[in-house]
Amino acid sequence: MGNIFSISISGDTFITRCLDCFSGQAEFLCKLEENLEALETAVAELTALRNDVMREVTKAEDHLQQKRLDQVQVWLSEAQTLIDGADLLIVQGPQEINKLCMGGCCSLSPTSNLNFGKQIAKMLRHVVEHKSKGVFDKVAEEVPTPPFTERPSEQTVGLESKFNEAWSILEAEHVGIVGLYGMGGVGKTTLLTKINNKFCEPPHRFDVVVWIVVSKRFYIGKVQDDIARQVRISDPTWQDKTPEEKALIIFRVLKKKKFVMLLDDIWGRVDLPKVGIPDPTQENGSKLVFTTRSKEVCGKMEAREIIKVSCLPEEKAWELFQEKVGEETLDGNPSIRELAHEVAKECKGLPLALVTISRAMACKNSVEEWKYAIDVLRRPSSSVLPEMDEEVYPLLKFSYDSLREGMIRPCLLYCSLFSEDYEINKDSLIDLWIGEGFLDGHDNTSQARNQGHNIIGSLLHACLLEEINEFHIKMHDMIRDTCLWIACTLEKEKWRFFVLTGYQLPKLPEVGNWGSVHRMSLMDSRIEYLLETPNCPNLQTLFLNRNMELKVINNDFFQFMCGLKVLNLSYNRSIKELPVGISKLVSLEFLDLSYTGIRQLPIELKALEKLKCLNLESTGTRIPRYFISSFLKLQILRMLGCYYSLGREVEDNSEWFVEELKVLDHLNVLSVTITDAFVLERFLNSERLCGCNVYLQLCSFMDSKGLNIISLANMKYLNYLHLYECETLEEVKMEWTEEGRMMKAESHIKTSMIASEHCFQSLRNVHIVGCYKLMDITWLILSPNLGLLRVVACGNMEEIINERKLSQVAEVVETSSLFEKLEFLFLCGLPELRSIYWDTLPFSCLKEIEVLGCPKLNRLPLRSNKAKKNKIKISYPDILWKELQWDDECTRNDFLPCFNRYYRNAEK
Repeated sequence: MGNIFSISISGDTFITRCLDCFSGQAEFLCKLEENLEALETAVAELTALRNDVMREVTKAEDHLQQKRLDQVQVWLSEAQTLIDGADLLIVQGPQEINKLCMGGCCSLSPTSNLNFGKQIAKMLRHVVEHKSKGVFDKVAEEVPTPPFTERPSEQTVGLESKFNEAWSILEAEHVGIVGLYGMGGVGKTTLLTKINNKFCEPPHRFDVVVWIVVSKRFYIGKVQDDIARQVRISDPTWQDKTPEEKALIIFRVLKKKKFVMLLDDIWGRVDLPKVGIPDPTQENGSKLVFTTRSKEVCGKMEAREIIKVSCLPEEKAWELFQEKVGEETLDGNPSIRELAHEVAKECKGLPLALVTISRAMACKNSVEEWKYAIDVLRRPSSSVLPEMDEEVYPLLKFSYDSLREGMIRPCLLYCSLFSEDYEINKDSLIDLWIGEGFLDGHDNTSQARNQGHNIIGSLLHACLLEEINEFHIKMHDMIRDTCLWIACTLEKEKWRFFVLTGYQLPKLPEVGNWGSVHRMSLMDSRIEYLLETPNCPNLQTLFLNRNMELKVINNDFFQFMCGLKVLNLSYNRSIKELPVGISKLVSLEFLDLSYTGIRQLPIELKALEKLKCLNLESTGTRIPRYFISSFLKLQILRMLGCYYSLGREVEDNSEWFVEELKVLDHLNVLSVTITDAFVLERFLNSERLCGCNVYLQLCSFMDSKGLNIISLANMKYLNYLHLYECETLEEVKMEWTEEGRMMKAESHIKTSMIASEHCFQSLRNVHIVGCYKLMDITWLILSPNLGLLRVVACGNMEEIINERKLSQVAEVVETSSLFEKLEFLFLCGLPELRSIYWDTLPFSCLKEIEVLGCPKLNRLPLRSNKAKKNKIKISYPDILWKELQWDDECTRNDFLPCFNRYYRNAEK
């Protein structure tokens, strides 16, 4: 019996330890279990609060381009530290609890339990206290606009003397206002850009340099808004103020500063007091420089000095022309150089014409083509041409006439329907061309899109369009004016355009003969109500997008538009519903409702049986069941950010959504947001859907810890991938198995890929936002053509590429091409990021790196030879730039000119 129960300590020892327990610190033992449970609860609540705050920060940074407040960042960092520390204590809890005896008031190891109890009590107090501090009125604020912003510019020919003249005048203290005038396309904006960039160079003699594009459609409110943004006026009620009130605020701010105001492209007198701009005088030392096409405007602006920007002299014009044509073409035939001289002479020294026509002739290798060009350029101008434009438009029209017959000409004219200086998305433009029928005659939409990109490329090469980046283009205002002159005047009967964009119209304009209009653009106006019933049976195209105040469309507005093929209502946030009368548009093939306030589509839309393109992106639109499947001719469906059918309303919505997509036999382009692993599996099991050009956003995916990226390899034409707020996602794996596991362990999908090949040849854009538990994204090695990578608010991300994981797939995947095609790299809000890649990379195509909120990233994997090509731009906080580690001092010096001063002191 004596062996049944025994203890290993003596009676004296036991009594002594019990007395210790009941001393003044006994509470730490008696409440140990209670405090431990309270700590677990408090940590869970703090974690949830931390996630809520981080979600708000992510939205502010991601969507509003704001910067998180320092106090919020400090709170988040301390919260993470407390959570980590508490987790360690909680893990030790069971072991310490086992040491207690006598109901928890005594201990077999009192010293250990007392210390642990004190730590638990202290941690509990800190967690509860920190949680109480986690309530913020706001978590982020607008990023201050820098007082000096260098603008991109190309190397100029022939403007050096004009620049020196202008700069010499501006250095004179008594000169306040300077006017630069000259005909369109002569280089006024280029000269003003050089002046802007000169003011941005140290030493800085001014407090702020403001650049404003005024344009022909001058609207005082827009100019005031642009000034307010650049001089950092922060007023939550700004948009509610009248122009007079805004003027007073701008005046009070600028009166205290020594400023430079640069106004580009003004067409009449700008009343400075009404805008709020103080008069630049010798006393305040401020300057105002503007460009205009009219010398008369210089007088109306009371310019102290007026500089005429003239066309280039013949030798400079020839220098510019031959630089753009290229020596290879000029030397291709002994007679071409002489003929090229004649073509250059016909350009009359106009830089825009020289550049435009030289690019058009760059691939002309026969003497006959050059002779034909001279003949066309020497034809007399039409008598309808006004004043100085009679020399400009015919010259620019030559490039239009040089375009081959077919769809490329109407495609160019079509771009003039957009507002002046509007950045046109390439994919959206091609969608429109498909809806118009410009790209018909192909077996499938992919071929039509290829033709669309080819047309854009041809127009870019001809300098009739300008490329902003890989995704956007714009039309120079002189080229746009020429196109509108062709479509609205010279060939009016053929094209029948009606374009009034950016005029701030409060209502539908007086058109006159509605029946004669084929294409109408009223974008960027202030139309609130469309109550009319216009009779326009020949109208094919109607742009009503970006009318921010449009609230109501009359039910009969579309009644007599039976021939309408394209309707663009995008970015009209105030409109909440569509009229039932839209069902009258039986010929409609393109409908864009993206970024509108529409929450539910009328079932009558099913009558639009010819619809080829439907855009519902970022609408949150509620759509009836069996709605999508009624558009059997649909080729393009864009629903990115549209969550109506993705498991958030009823359980089976996701299933029928995929089933409806499957019946669309002509579907070729699909952008979609998926929030559930089950839906993703059904989607990937459809061979036809996976054969589309896919733009995919995976959002939330609650309870999914892992994603085998190989499961997406069936999507041969995956162009865009966005992992958004997948908060539980811990790892993106690369596992080549017969059945690749997806995000849920029980979900499987067969893959038919060859491991030795890259999986994602078409993937160009990857965005990873709010995936807090991801530690690396090594899987990007499978995307050899990746052009843009954006990683934001991933709190645990330590590496972009992990060396160990890369070595595991090195035998089946070619790794030497990593980031070979990458052009843009954006890293923001990654507090644990230490490495992009452990060695240097060639980055053959890299144009820009932007880093913000990555305090531990002290090395960029750049090679010195990349800097020597002067193509890369680096935006990096100044305080961290100084701590960057380089291979050698030479490499650091090579990249120093690439540093963008916009982010200086951003994190101080």
